[in-house]
Amino acid sequence: MLRQLALADMDAAARVHRVAFDHAMPWLVGLHTPDEDRWFYREGVFATCRLWGRFDDDALSGIIAFRDGWIEQLYVLPDAQGHGVGSELLDVAKSAFEQLQLWTFQRNARARRFYEFRGFELVEETDGTRNEEKEPDARYVWRRR
Repeated sequence: MLRQLALADMDAAARVHRVAFDHAMPWLVGLHTPDEDRWFYREGVFATCRLWGRFDDDALSGIIAFRDGWIEQLYVLPDAQGHGVGSELLDVAKSAFEQLQLWTFQRNARARRFYEFRGFELVEETDGTRNEEKEPDARYVWRRR
């Protein structure tokens, strides 16, 4: 089941983010504490983005946060990956905008393949000096055809 998330869902959303992030990018494990993640979702993401989640048996398995033509967050629990969860969440954002942009890390090959397969085009790569992690990143754009 897909639904828009409420403030009451933010702790679960932060947990999905952390588990999926650490699984995809183990070289960045420990960057933030669970308390920092919860604060980030409650005070930052929820305040500025539309958040949707995918639930399986009442458990949150994936999240997407988007605003103003940008995907800010898209995370799916490792056990739920490869089952269409990310695509379903991405389709929610695609239905709201004619164009979407996002950043992902250059080393996150699985995310890059996921976005490219779904019509996103690479438009920029940076050395990472402008992001918190100092990790080289890549900007992608999707346009409705």
